[in-house]
Amino acid sequence: MRAVRRQVAVAALAVCGVLALTACQNGDDLAAPDAKPTAAASAPPTAGATVAVPAPSTTGAAPKPSATATPAAKNPPAPAPPPAPTCGADHRMPISPDTIAVHRYTPEGGMTTLIVQHGTYGCPGRFEPSGAWTYIPIAETAKITATAPILGPSTVMGKPISTSELTGWLDTHPDKGLPFRYHLNAAGVIDTLDEIYVK
Repeated sequence: MRAVRRQVAVAALAVCGVLALTACQNGDDLAAPDAKPTAAASAPPTAGATVAVPAPSTTGAAPKPSATATPAAKNPPAPAPPPAPTCGADHRMPISPDTIAVHRYTPEGGMTTLIVQHGTYGCPGRFEPSGAWTYIPIAETAKITATAPILGPSTVMGKPISTSELTGWLDTHPDKGLPFRYHLNAAGVIDTLDEIYVK
């Protein structure tokens, strides 16, 4: 009889232990949905933290970016180069003090007078006459050098000519506006005149 009671008591204790263990496990499962996420799991990534990027799929589709990932900074477009300067009045040098374009001449007043025009050097380096035509007397003994086209197309270096040779060429070639460097003597008369070679 005592042996039977012992077996019943042991069996009862075993059943209670199993019930208690099951109740504890079920309690843990019930508490899990109400558990709050840890700070490490819920905190957003800080500045400078690396963000995991999913590996590309085997189907060839690009992985979707993470919601917390920021787009890569794009380089701003390079500025357009400034336009090249165009030749013209805006790029001319100041009026040349010793260069004139010779158009014609006149013998009036008993002295040879050149009809000329002052001007500037443009950005190609060529003399560009501008402004009003003026009159400058030239001495009969002035030292004059000439190049092409007065002395032919192949003449590059200046060669001496007389005042009468210059006026003779101007008679047959008026208004050509060939550039010359000149010098005035104390009386305001041209005593030196050198043609500037232009291709």
